[in-house]
Amino acid sequence: MTNRLLAAATLAGALTASVAAIAVPQAAHAEQGPWLVRGRLLAVLPDEDASVTVLGGDLDIEDQFVPELDITYFFDKHWAAELILAVTPHEITHTPTGLDIGEVWLLPPTLTVQYHFQPDDPDFRPYIGAGVNYTMFFGHDDADPAILDADFDSSVGFALQAGFDIPIDEHWSINVDVKKVWINTDVRLDTTLGPVEADVDINPLIVGVGVAYRW
Repeated sequence: MTNRLLAAATLAGALTASVAAIAVPQAAHAEQGPWLVRGRLLAVLPDEDASVTVLGGDLDIEDQFVPELDITYFFDKHWAAELILAVTPHEITHTPTGLDIGEVWLLPPTLTVQYHFQPDDPDFRPYIGAGVNYTMFFGHDDADPAILDADFDSSVGFALQAGFDIPIDEHWSINVDVKKVWINTDVRLDTTLGPVEADVDINPLIVGVGVAYRW
């Protein structure tokens, strides 16, 4: 996990520096509208743990890098709600056998309520947030021939968030964001050896960097 965090932090820092080098920061003095849209590149880093019947062992869920879109509405200067939209494919492998469980797609819309500490600061605008996540699983494919079918239950869990915006001008800003999302699913596998069930905690840490537009 430490190496993955360092890699994600390095990527976030490099992308932030690249965007900042292109733009000349300017203080935003004009009254801003309530809507903000962000586009981010996410590093999705599962902190997985599983209880697997019959086979025993654990499940390894690969890291993933994906684009993401989110929409934020500001109720006032400090309080806002953000809806996060992204889909992520993850390859799942059983350990220690190395059995390929296959690839499954996650659609995890997440709604958070945010508090923005310094909404008028011309240079640095930090925030924190908390909310709820609903994750759906679909598109299971490319499993080992021993896996005949797989079913993943949907998940509801909490989400925590922290991040900051660096204003570029009245409308544009650079964003860095970190979330912890709790995702749990019951998995049922139909295999050539019979049914296998697993209680799986995915619980990813999600590190994102991108740009935002407010109007």
